[in-house]
Amino acid sequence: MTSPRQKKISKLLQKDLSDIFQKESLKLFKGALVSATIVRVSPDISVAKVYVSIFSTNKDIDVFALINKHKKSIRYKLAERVKNQLRIIPELSFYLDDSLDYIENIEGLLNA
Repeated sequence: MTSPRQKKISKLLQKDLSDIFQKESLKLFKGALVSATIVRVSPDISVAKVYVSIFSTNKDIDVFALINKHKKSIRYKLAERVKNQLRIIPELSFYLDDSLDYIENIEGLLNA
């Protein structure tokens, strides 16, 4: 069960991470569209699970590997944005959000 404080921090982190992904996509992810869909924060605000949705026009690059490679710089950019709201900047763990693929699969099965 999440507390109201966890929900507020999750929304704050989701908004700021989505903005970071949008502004840094050309430099860090070679133009792939990356969006933070869900952020779940631990009760002590030390760990944040970030579920990302990735839309890449170039299938040759592994965008999720690039996200994990630049994890420290993403956390640093996040810290610059939320340093006045949060005392502790949570450690970021990234996970693929495959809900869009699941929806497409269900739609394909229903249309067949």
